[in-house]
Amino acid sequence: MKARIPNQGGNSQAQMMKKLQDMQAEMAKAQEEVEQAEYSASAGGGAVEVTVNGKHELLSVKLQPEVVDPEDVEMLGDMIIAAANEAIRKASEAMEQRMGSATSGLNLPAGLGF
Repeated sequence: MKARIPNQGGNSQAQMMKKLQDMQAEMAKAQEEVEQAEYSASAGGGAVEVTVNGKHELLSVKLQPEVVDPEDVEMLGDMIIAAANEAIRKASEAMEQRMGSATSGLNLPAGLGF
C-alpha cells in the first residue's frame, strides 16, 4: 500500500513537470536571443570600438585613424583588450539577466538560480 502525501499527488507532479518544461523552453529561447545579439564597447574615448556576440565571439574592431600610432602599438593593444573585455562583460551580464528571468517563477533554492 502506498502512502500519499498531501499536495504531492500526480496532478501537482504533472504541473511541476509542465513548469519545468516551460522554463526549459524559455531558457533555450533566451539563450538563443542573447547569443545572436551584439554587444559593443569602446575605449580611449571612442578611439577603439569592439563588438562581440552573446557567444563571446569577436565580430568587429573599429579604430579611429588617430589612435594608430606606430610608436605606441602597446597602447592600441591595451585599448582593444579593454574594449573587448567590456563588450564580453555586457554579453555575460545579458545572459545572466535573461536566465534569471526565465527561472524566476520556480522558487529555486539559493544557488540554483542563474
